[in-house]
Amino acid sequence: MWPAVRNILRNYPRLGHSCNVVLNQQVRTTFIVKRTNPVRLHKKNMPPKTMRSKHYIYELVKDTSTEKQAPLKLILTSHVEGLGSKGEVVEVKAAYGYNNLILLQKAVYANEENLIKYADLKQDVKDKPSSPIVPILMMSLDKMVLSVIMNMESPWTIKPWHIKVSFRKCGWEVPEKAIILPETPIKGPNMNMEGKEFVITVQFSPKEKQEVRCRVHHWSTDPSDRLPYIKEFWKIPVGSVFDGIENNEQQLQ
Repeated sequence: MWPAVRNILRNYPRLGHSCNVVLNQQVRTTFIVKRTNPVRLHKKNMPPKTMRSKHYIYELVKDTSTEKQAPLKLILTSHVEGLGSKGEVVEVKAAYGYNNLILLQKAVYANEENLIKYADLKQDVKDKPSSPIVPILMMSLDKMVLSVIMNMESPWTIKPWHIKVSFRKCGWEVPEKAIILPETPIKGPNMNMEGKEFVITVQFSPKEKQEVRCRVHHWSTDPSDRLPYIKEFWKIPVGSVFDGIENNEQQLQ
């Protein structure tokens, strides 16, 4: 035995006193190999042939540590945003499921015993979202300031399709039936409303609604009449669109 190994084994009891915990972790790896040169057969009732160095040369057939793991089937024991609600059976990647769900006690393996044991979890769920991704979408919309660009030269009234087009410019696809406008119509062009805010509501389901801040920006087809571009306009505090409507009515009177 190597001298270094003997010293470690000799000092092992002393190491145990200085270290409170000795980590002995099992490594689950499997290597499947085959001999490059086959071993010669021996005759019956005769000793086996002596193996040479070439017989100890192996070719790797399979390494489970680099092999793609099958997805894990789990039962969620608590709500996980973007994945599912308590009691749902989901399939996730093995590393994510073990490190982020099982170790944090947010899920258990979906074997036959656990399927029976946790069958009543779904009945205990209150205020379950209509879809696992809805809470994430609502959180994103809550932080958004939507730019609604309207014509400076022609009369208009903001309709749901205007908001739909503005959402599409930001990469969102929101149907018109899910857009709820303010009760007071917003008409223009009205420069008193330039850069001012109003709030619309996006309805995901009868019980899931999210308000979205919008700002009116006037646009002209004539480059000489266009307003200067304001960088990061959403950081500038402004008033309400309806204040601009009242000011315009007072000027007309």
